[in-house]
Amino acid sequence: MEPLDPADPPRIGPYALLGRLGAGGMGAVYLGRSPGGRTVAVKLIRPELADEAFRARFRAEVTAARAASGAFTAPVVDADPDGPVPWMATAYVPGVSLGRAVAAHGPLPEDALRALAAGVAASLETVHAAGLTHRDLKPGNVLLALDGPHLIDFGIARAVDGTVLTATGMILGTPAYMSPEQAVADPVGPTSDVFSLGSTLAFAARGTGLFDGGAPTDVLRRVVYEEPDLSGVPEGLRLLVAACLAKRPEDRPTPRQIVGIVERGAAPRTSGAWLPPALIAMIEEAASVLAPSVTPTPPPPPAP
Repeated sequence: MEPLDPADPPRIGPYALLGRLGAGGMGAVYLGRSPGGRTVAVKLIRPELADEAFRARFRAEVTAARAASGAFTAPVVDADPDGPVPWMATAYVPGVSLGRAVAAHGPLPEDALRALAAGVAASLETVHAAGLTHRDLKPGNVLLALDGPHLIDFGIARAVDGTVLTATGMILGTPAYMSPEQAVADPVGPTSDVFSLGSTLAFAARGTGLFDGGAPTDVLRRVVYEEPDLSGVPEGLRLLVAACLAKRPEDRPTPRQIVGIVERGAAPRTSGAWLPPALIAMIEEAASVLAPSVTPTPPPPPAP
């Protein structure tokens, strides 16, 4: 967490802001605390983006995030899409993004990769059961927590019935983690998320993306036409990742099938952490913000 900038508001709605968790083109995410001590992540949209069309999309994002709420997503606890500056508060997940974790400590070991695959696939089951496609599954949108991986950020989700929750006529997403059909602006459904999961698992296994590098158009061309090099993926997971990365959507496994494949491929973990010690330490540091800051009372002076 970074300190607040002088230009940052001290409060959004009922939440006092404690620091910045991240920022991007759409706005910033802050750590907030309610008057009752609840810790939340508050997404604040940049004021210059808050025209009526954007507000409509943001309202849809709030609705999508609420619909997809599950054990391993970050549930929405409050929102005001119609305020002077739109904002949304979700439960704070004490964890670190997969992207940051791999950048700091390298690829995940195979047992952690298995837990990652099953955990994100289970999250996708919840998202798809709500009639949504996430459309931006990538290392930055997977949080590693002590209880498993969590899927976040439904900003460019799409309803399976075709209701667009983002600007129409645009290809939105992260090129290196798009599916081939998303890359060419074809209709996108739940199987697109499975391709993105395959790309994300490969990143976690290799430490680098399968399709990264060059201009976005070059990246998209590789996604659509080139078969990825999976030699850096552990042999025990290579076939699963390859299946997720099938170019044809109908050839990819469902999230439930992915969970089943992982369960059959390894003995269940009955004790111990699912991540290496260095990553557990990073998560524990992230969790330390849950305790309100209290200035300790100095001890009384010694008796004369």
